[in-house]
Amino acid sequence: MHWINRIAAVTFKEFRQLSRDRLTFGMVVMLPLIQLLLFGYAINNNIRNIHVGIVDDANSFISRSVIEAVQATQVVTPTVRYLSMQEAEQGIRVGEVRAVLYLPANIEQRIVQRQQGGNHALGQWVVDASDNIISSALVGLRDMPLSEVIRQPVRAATPATFDTVLYFNPERRTPVNIVPGMLAVILTMTMILFTSIAIVREKERGNLELLITTPMRSIELMLGKIVPYLCIGLLQATIILTLGNVIFSVPIVGDPLQILGATLLFIAASLTLGLIISTIAKAQLQAMQMTIFFLLPSILLSGFLFPYEGMPVPAQYIAEALPATHFVRMIRAIVLREATLQDLPYDTLFLIGFTALGLLVATLKFRKSLD
Repeated sequence: MHWINRIAAVTFKEFRQLSRDRLTFGMVVMLPLIQLLLFGYAINNNIRNIHVGIVDDANSFISRSVIEAVQATQVVTPTVRYLSMQEAEQGIRVGEVRAVLYLPANIEQRIVQRQQGGNHALGQWVVDASDNIISSALVGLRDMPLSEVIRQPVRAATPATFDTVLYFNPERRTPVNIVPGMLAVILTMTMILFTSIAIVREKERGNLELLITTPMRSIELMLGKIVPYLCIGLLQATIILTLGNVIFSVPIVGDPLQILGATLLFIAASLTLGLIISTIAKAQLQAMQMTIFFLLPSILLSGFLFPYEGMPVPAQYIAEALPATHFVRMIRAIVLREATLQDLPYDTLFLIGFTALGLLVATLKFRKSLD
């Protein structure tokens, strides 16, 4: 029975070691909890309160009644009123709204024609179809009844209430939405992971002793760690977008320099986050475990798989703190809708500020000492 005692001794030793390793113990408890909360609470395909714009050329009691009826569905929330369709299309292009409802000046005449058996639509939805889930919810409003506004005769086939125009992905192909978002996920995973073990690896290999004897400053070490991975990240981005265009026919309509700028900003933000982790972790395993804590929310809350609008407000606050959320917006807007960094000041400034703050924190936390 001695073998049982030996196994029990090793088992007891492992339990004690796990209890002392707070990070690993936290992973055991927190990882399933985080996954449960993310999938069960934050992820929701039943989209509500999608931000849309309104172009009301009629500006009448009837048009306002139509807008109120549309808003009563709770699928959309009108947030902006545009004076023209040109302004509205610009709002869609920069991501200010997901769609625009256009009501023509002759809406009352169209209602009369429908009541007489005509097939005239009351207005038109102009929809950003680059996100399939969002566009599906908006297309569902095409046939919404407006019985409180229209009293039309009963017939076998009721004409659509609104015409629908789909921009940027009229065929509603999934790769068009997935490939640019995949760029954010892959860069998050690789950039944070690579740099999160950078300083830790120096400690484990004993190279930190050599760095201590040099006149190199902490900020110089941090920047030296980042630059090689910037090149690797750009290479990954080029591969993903090129193969997405060649294999899946994902259109790349944006300016390559704008794509380069947005990608560099996100890579820099991800690398500085990895550096912060590397200054906290004491071993490469700990660094990889901490990376998972950021990777899961970045995948699930960034808008890559599930629309941002479908998340509860607390989950949206968490998403706003993640660089991946801002990059997903930017890269889809630039690649698919031909937006520029100037059109996306909020997301651009967030990534710049995140990088500067992250680099400062990593520099302050790093000490050129064996401790």
